[in-house]
Amino acid sequence: METALYLLPVTLGDTPLGNVLPQYNSEIISGIRHFIVEDVRSARRFLRKVDPQFDIDGSMFYELNKHTAPEVVAGYLKPLQSGKPMGVISEAGCPAVADPGADVVAIAQRKGLKVVPLVGPSSIILSVMASGFNGQSFAFNGYLPIKSDERAKKLRQLEQRIYSEDQTQLFIETPYRNGKMLEDILANCRPQTKLCIAANLTCADEYVQTRTVKEWKGRVPDLSKVPCIFLLYK
Repeated sequence: METALYLLPVTLGDTPLGNVLPQYNSEIISGIRHFIVEDVRSARRFLRKVDPQFDIDGSMFYELNKHTAPEVVAGYLKPLQSGKPMGVISEAGCPAVADPGADVVAIAQRKGLKVVPLVGPSSIILSVMASGFNGQSFAFNGYLPIKSDERAKKLRQLEQRIYSEDQTQLFIETPYRNGKMLEDILANCRPQTKLCIAANLTCADEYVQTRTVKEWKGRVPDLSKVPCIFLLYK
């Protein structure tokens, strides 16, 4: 197989592989033995799901998360530079999108190494598709501030961009804080502003609903411990 840094998407939840990942991905994975991963245990589980006979013990794993020192990351690409294909595996969805894997991809690009993104589920794209919002212009803002006053200010700024730039605004929160995030959205955004909540995308209990802020009040779903993405639009 071609020597490259392959970006290997994983499922967003407990979803059958065949529902979201093409067979081609499995064929690529079968030829890789060096993996840069966000979490070694979950990466091993994913590889076993792809192929129960995958040679886990004969593979090398390089952990890349928010605790990994930048100088350590730079050394992860040595196998690739010596001619061996490598894979990047995130915790969920597509690596390097709202994910630490972006750091090693940036290094690979600077070094002139080939980077190959593979097809897979992205909660960002899927939620825009299902929201009914502007898919021509949208911005993913990651995590908003934790403090309520700072978050309220950020929400109002994002809402202003909706009306001034005609741009859909997306953001996420740690699952156990979803309820508080929703409270702050309903308390700080205009009644006519539309909010889409997309939860557990691609899973059996997937939930995607768009309503105005006014319509959401009194009809708030239980989002505790559920992976969600929030979208705002006019």
